[in-house]
Amino acid sequence: IMSTPSAKTASAGSKTKTSTTTTTVVKTTTTTTKAPQQKLATTLGAGAKVKKAKTTPSGKKAINAHSNRELGSNGLMRFSRGRMFRRRALYRIDKWKGAQAKLQGDKTKKTTGSIQKKKQRRSALTKKPVGGDRNGKQRLVQTKRTPRYYPTEERQKKFSVKRKRFGDHPRRFRSTLTPGSVVILVAGKHAGKRAVVVKHLSSGLLLITGPHKVNGVPLRRINQIYVIGTSTKLDLSSVKIDKLDDKFFKRVRSAKKNAEKDIFDSKKEKTQLSDERRQTQRDIDTAVLAAIKAHSDSRLLRRYLKSRFQLWNGVLPHKLKF
Repeated sequence: IMSTPSAKTASAGSKTKTSTTTTTVVKTTTTTTKAPQQKLATTLGAGAKVKKAKTTPSGKKAINAHSNRELGSNGLMRFSRGRMFRRRALYRIDKWKGAQAKLQGDKTKKTTGSIQKKKQRRSALTKKPVGGDRNGKQRLVQTKRTPRYYPTEERQKKFSVKRKRFGDHPRRFRSTLTPGSVVILVAGKHAGKRAVVVKHLSSGLLLITGPHKVNGVPLRRINQIYVIGTSTKLDLSSVKIDKLDDKFFKRVRSAKKNAEKDIFDSKKEKTQLSDERRQTQRDIDTAVLAAIKAHSDSRLLRRYLKSRFQLWNGVLPHKLKF
């Protein structure tokens, strides 16, 4: 059966319609999938390459150790503001800027990284005019000449010590060791005896006395670490002790003897007290005894100063109240 041209055209028209519909569907699908790439191309510009995210060998996304990120979706960050400030080392930059601001005013100082004018260095050689027609009129001479003679022995260098001497150290005394307080001697010849603090000396030592008439402890100096302070106190405000200092107790050295003459003389001579020392001992003893007599418990206090400090079985020193 022969087909008419109208039928052919109709069938052809139907075919073309189907083909056009299929092409439009494909175009729409391609546009939806390639939309992000087109956007990147427009933002980065023509010919720009898209950077791929770094991945670990296992396939996970690599994370920069120094970058801060959010942990989960709760708003918590991995590092705090303080830790990120330290990691970026911004405190060094601020410190350097502060140093530079200070150096702008004072140009005498010089530190690493400071912008300052270099000091004008003196040249090693200087030109010196020389008389005579054939001497060249000038000559180069060293600005700092070397010495002609050198010492055979090196001189000892004096090193400056910034620390204070022991004599310049501040003296501190315990609050229980005020002038007039009764103390217990722990070490030395008179260990166990009781004495009265007379004065604080500039050397950091305590000036004490028994008094000598009561318990035999003379006027002497002692370190405060060898003393136990007690709550018993006397009023020594009327005692005049301005002349007593460390120089007063300085020992007078005897003259050196000839070793050949006194080779068999093995006896040591005892240093005798001067009359001034004996008189000061009497004066201070009378003043301290007057203070003991003026005390409310004078009889008991006199017996207390005569007695020695002792410990018996069952007595715990750390629980005693002095």
